[in-house]
Amino acid sequence: MQRTVASSPLAPSVKVKLIQSGFRTAADLLDIQPLQLRKETGVSEDEAVEVLQTLGVDAQSEQQRAQTQSFSESVTALDLLQQEQNQGRVVTFCSELDTALGGGLPVGTTTEICGAPGIGKTQLCLQLAVDVQIPVCFGGLGRKAVFVDTEGTFVVQRVVDMAEAAVQHCTLLAEDEEQRKALEDFTMEKILSGIFLLRCHGYDELLAEAFLLPDFLLQHPEVRLVVIDSVAFPFRHLTEDLSLRTRLLNGLALQLIQLASEHRAAVVLTNQMTTKFSKGQSRLIPALGDSWGHAATQRILLHWDGVKRLASVCKSPSQREATVQYQVTGQGFRDSSVSAEAEPCSTAAESERKRPRTEEQRR
Repeated sequence: MQRTVASSPLAPSVKVKLIQSGFRTAADLLDIQPLQLRKETGVSEDEAVEVLQTLGVDAQSEQQRAQTQSFSESVTALDLLQQEQNQGRVVTFCSELDTALGGGLPVGTTTEICGAPGIGKTQLCLQLAVDVQIPVCFGGLGRKAVFVDTEGTFVVQRVVDMAEAAVQHCTLLAEDEEQRKALEDFTMEKILSGIFLLRCHGYDELLAEAFLLPDFLLQHPEVRLVVIDSVAFPFRHLTEDLSLRTRLLNGLALQLIQLASEHRAAVVLTNQMTTKFSKGQSRLIPALGDSWGHAATQRILLHWDGVKRLASVCKSPSQREATVQYQVTGQGFRDSSVSAEAEPCSTAAESERKRPRTEEQRR
C-alpha cells in the first residue's frame, strides 16, 4: 500500500502545498530533486529536503517491493478471460448501444462519455446508476453505485422516474418464482438507497474524493459502478498552468484505472466538448487535450445529427467502431425504435441543453 502525503508526519502547510501541486503519494516523488520540488511546490529548501527524506525512502521501498512481487502476483491470459466473463456488464436500456458495447459497459474498466450540453450524458449516467441494481435473474448485476456530481446535475426526481420505469419493466418480464421473489427487494426506494451521492465543487475536492474512494469501496464491496459527472468541469479554470493540469489529470486517470481493476467496478466519466481550430476550420472535440484521450479504456461520443441523437463507440479494445441512434424519454435512456410510452423528457435533458455554456465550451 503506497504511503500518502496526507498520512505523513510532515507539517500541515507542507502537505497542503504538495497535494495542491499534484504530489499525493510517496511514488509521486520518485526521481525528483530538491530544487525541482521547491520550484513546483513553493516549499523552502529545508522543507524540500525533509519531504524527500521522509517520503523518498518509502517510494523506493514501494518500487522495489512492486518489482519483487510482480512475478509472484502475475496472472495468465486465461485467468483474465475468466475474470472478465464473471464480472459482467452494466446495461444501458438501449439495446443497440448495448450490442455495440458487447453487452453493456464492462465492469473493471473505465469508460468516457463525451458530448455537447443537452445530448444526454447525465441521463445515461443516471440510467446506469439505476440499471446496475437490476437483479441478476433479470440480467443485471444486483449491485450499487457511487455518483460523483461536480456540476450539480444530479436530479433526484429524474432518478425516481427511471427507477419506477425499471421496476415496471422487470415486473412485466417476470415469469418464474425466482424473478417474482427478486422484485420484492427491487423497488424505487431500494434503488434510491443504492446510489451513494458525492458532490464536489472544485478539482481539489474531486482529486481528494478519488483517492478516498478505494477505502469507501472496501467498506461497501457491493458497489460495482462509479460515475464522475463530469471530469472537465472542475478543471475549467485551471488553464494558466497546463503542465500542472496535465499532471493532475494523469494522476486522476491512473487512480481511476486502478480503482476499476482492483475493486471490479465500472468507472464512467463524462467529458465536455471544446472547439478546435485547424487550417481555418473548426470542429468539436472532447475537452482536456489529446493526452487525456488515452486515459479511459473506451470512449463513447454522443452527438446530434439534425434532431437525431447518436451514440458512437469511437474507442474500444474489444469492439469495433459503431454508431447507433437513441432517445431520452420520460422513462430514461432508450432505443430510438421504441415507441415512447411517455413523452420525450423535456425537463432534465432540455434544461441541460439550455444551461449557459462554460468559457471552455464557448472556445
